[in-house]
Amino acid sequence: MANYTMVTEFTLLGIPETAGLEKILLFLFSALYAWALLGNFLILTAVISSPKLHTPMYFFLGNLSIFDLGFCSTTGPKMLSYLSGQGQRISFQGCVIQLFFYHCLGCTEGFLYTVMAYDRFVAICFPLRYTVIMNQRVCCVLATGTWMSGCVHAIILTSLTFRLPYCGPNVVDYYFCDMPAVLPLACEDPSLAQKVGFTNVGLLSLICFFLILVSYTRIGISISKIRSTEGRQRAFSTCSAHLTAIVCAYGPVIIIYLQPNPSPLLGAIVQILNNLVTPTLNPLIYSLRNKDVKASLRHIFVKKNFHLENK
Repeated sequence: MANYTMVTEFTLLGIPETAGLEKILLFLFSALYAWALLGNFLILTAVISSPKLHTPMYFFLGNLSIFDLGFCSTTGPKMLSYLSGQGQRISFQGCVIQLFFYHCLGCTEGFLYTVMAYDRFVAICFPLRYTVIMNQRVCCVLATGTWMSGCVHAIILTSLTFRLPYCGPNVVDYYFCDMPAVLPLACEDPSLAQKVGFTNVGLLSLICFFLILVSYTRIGISISKIRSTEGRQRAFSTCSAHLTAIVCAYGPVIIIYLQPNPSPLLGAIVQILNNLVTPTLNPLIYSLRNKDVKASLRHIFVKKNFHLENK
């Protein structure tokens, strides 16, 4: 250990097999990142400022917007910096922070989608008791639990990754610091961290997916018992947005972690879909097409214009 020269920074090689496409990718990803920030900020503003949206469903949507703002900002700015030619280096501490928040927010995403599925289950299967079951205290406990669980998960994986010494090569063959890309650079055997990371991520994803599947199975049974066509359509439309978001979120995870030898380019494309495209789509999938949210946003802008005109 005394003879190790510890690594103080890493060099990110960027997105595999995209040499010469930096300007095109910079324009595309900058537009996606800007829309993700704007769309989720608008959703969060509407949920906070409108008393009409102070319900459990919109409370969790507000949490999802906070998640999306953080998740796309974990890898997006550094990727855009690399594509604009401002350097591919990241400090050791920056790499630690990036890996921590990536797994913290990724785990939070899984738990948050599970809680939202439970919310829809209570709303459709127990409509008369919905406000009693999903009261303010329960919602706060569930939301706090998702974020705390994400932090615990990230602390475990980050500590396992960076308790190993890094003393040799510092070139990360990827566009951000993730466990599969960083661990091969360690000077000691990383097999324990690799096994725990794979098991932890896979197990949590399977548990969340199973709970979501159980919730929607019960929801499907309840919808099938609704006699009126209008009632079935209303119940289905309530759940369709959440199901679409779940497919967008879990699809990339399944592709990455269930392939024995995925190609680097495919892995990078799938990660970008998860890190940047999904946060961009969530405002459209969930809320910007929702009448209540659009009405709240119109009210905010009309009120702001009225104040500006009075000044």
